[in-house]
Amino acid sequence: MLHAVALGDTPPPTVPAPAPTDPPTGSAATGSGSPEPAATASGTPVATEAVAAFQTALGAEHAAIYGYGVVGARLPDDQQRADARTALAAHQARRDAWQRLLGAAGATPSAAAAGYQLPFAVTDAAGAARLAAHVETRLAGVYADLVAAVATPRRATATDALRECALRARRWGAAPTAFPGIPETAGTASPTTPGNASPTEAASPTA
Repeated sequence: MLHAVALGDTPPPTVPAPAPTDPPTGSAATGSGSPEPAATASGTPVATEAVAAFQTALGAEHAAIYGYGVVGARLPDDQQRADARTALAAHQARRDAWQRLLGAAGATPSAAAAGYQLPFAVTDAAGAARLAAHVETRLAGVYADLVAAVATPRRATATDALRECALRARRWGAAPTAFPGIPETAGTASPTTPGNASPTEAASPTA
């Protein structure tokens, strides 16, 4: 499994990578064709739609980790780079948590793509901060969807992830929103992020 280059290393090569195949959802089917919830090691079932939502969150974390590799390579060795290292570690921890959860539920965690297409060129520290804000803003949207898809007690974990992404987005300069993770109405897109990007466009798999 390939991940982002370490913070402070040279930017990753721009060699196109094949798009990843659709990951299995890890759900089983009954004789009637209705999906059954997957069960974790603790015995708590994970609904089929929740497994799919966790796969989406895992894929978004893979992209965020890659994005922070680019961010760190363009930041000076100061507090911003320290913040980027902290954010990278947080996203790696979330990735690992979702991998464990999906594995325990009987699903195969989706793998990271070998390369990702950034939403815009990052050539300096200002662009790096803008990319970090974009990554966190879009990931907050993914976690808002996860909050809606899962039941307690996992909803609390998803809510924590949403809150952390929203706070990091603000730290990197994203505009404040009344409801982090929920798309704004037409014509009110944040100036720090392109208006019609998908949740993981911050670092989309290259074709």
